[in-house]
Amino acid sequence: MPRSLISHAQIGRRSLLTAAAAVSLSTALSACGGSGGTGGSSASTEPVSQADIDKAMKTPTELTFWTWVPDIQQEIALFQKKYPAIKVKVVNAGQGVAHYTKLRTALKAGKGAPDVVQIEYQAIPTFTITDSLLDLRPYGAAELKDTFVDWTWGQVSGAGGEIWAIPQDTGPMGMLYRQDIFDEYGIEPPKTWDEFAAAARKLHKANPRIYLTNLAANEAAAWHGLLWQAGARPYQTSGKSDVSISVADETSRKLAAYWGGLAQDGVISADPDFTDAWYAGLNQGKYATWITAAWGPVFLSGSAKSTAGKWRAAPLPQWDASKPSSGNWGGSTSAVVKATENPIAAAQFAQFLNSDPASAKLFATKQSFFPATKSLLADDAFVGDTPAFYGGQKVNQVFADVSSTVSPEFQWPPFLDQVVTDWTETVGKSLAKKTDTVGALDQWQKRITTYAKGQGFTVKAS
Repeated sequence: MPRSLISHAQIGRRSLLTAAAAVSLSTALSACGGSGGTGGSSASTEPVSQADIDKAMKTPTELTFWTWVPDIQQEIALFQKKYPAIKVKVVNAGQGVAHYTKLRTALKAGKGAPDVVQIEYQAIPTFTITDSLLDLRPYGAAELKDTFVDWTWGQVSGAGGEIWAIPQDTGPMGMLYRQDIFDEYGIEPPKTWDEFAAAARKLHKANPRIYLTNLAANEAAAWHGLLWQAGARPYQTSGKSDVSISVADETSRKLAAYWGGLAQDGVISADPDFTDAWYAGLNQGKYATWITAAWGPVFLSGSAKSTAGKWRAAPLPQWDASKPSSGNWGGSTSAVVKATENPIAAAQFAQFLNSDPASAKLFATKQSFFPATKSLLADDAFVGDTPAFYGGQKVNQVFADVSSTVSPEFQWPPFLDQVVTDWTETVGKSLAKKTDTVGALDQWQKRITTYAKGQGFTVKAS
């Protein structure tokens, strides 16, 4: 597997547990100001003049950019060719916990922070609540709104209209399935979750060694993606300290009853993912489907080479087939640190890196990122690719279509690390132990609520 694909697979997983390291939010809340859906900035929202932008981009400047993207120099070279006075120093500060811990440490110390930083969608509220990111509206970011898939813009925007980051890549969710196993056991790709449950029971009864799918008990990211698809709105943040937590509402309970029931019946597995045993399961046909994201096809082609030609892609089964919907699992952005001494150059770099057609195309072709720009998702060369691993199917087209069905309404909490830990110890544990998953939601709700109140949030349960 090429280095770029290995790295992308690591990036692609986007485990929520690594999205935010522990932070003392009680301290953070007292320090942040402003308003908005995910915290706020007191910086001016007056537009910076084009003359000031032109001047800044001709002034010799060095920007520090923290990113985990492999081989990103070609994209940066495009920017530096257009703006030769601006030099970009790339720093790989790690991924997940390592990356965010170093960033938070630098921000707290008031020195050593980058000008521009890669941040996953789900981690943005963790940094806006501490007033750490620059609102990019004054620097022309609003003009890029129509460049990106609508729901991604919702992920980088605050309730007050703030633009906290520029989308880079995405992970709309779909289903990869083994065509050969489906054919052998007379199963059609399920279009609804009811059909999926029936197929799970049929397959496992016919061959107890095969499960229709594996819902990993350690993967809160997938669960959130499924919540997203079902129309749940588990978190809503208002201002800098009010948060609504609704992880045990009617929609969530429907999801828990469904997956918990399949787990209790023993017709799906709940093996931890991204482990040796899980990789073996993919290669040996233990799992007939993988509910994954748009980065999954590239990942799978490198991780289950022995199954080449046997897989196909389809949208997620639906709760309401007349209203197609999906969730998202993964993706990241480029944000500008509020403390930067070069806000104009940093903002222009973040925007160029992800919106320039040539740069965005490099991310899609060189790093195998799934695009956030509408133009690439409509590009014949991209969506028309026919990988042999998937029997010549236009897999990118499947996920491009899925991307248009992701709701822009889903929000993340500003204490994601705790949410994930509590999910694993309640809901995830119930799936692994085949106990009451619906009841586990109540435990999850209670634990998150207690934590949030302890960190100074006013919590509304709905």
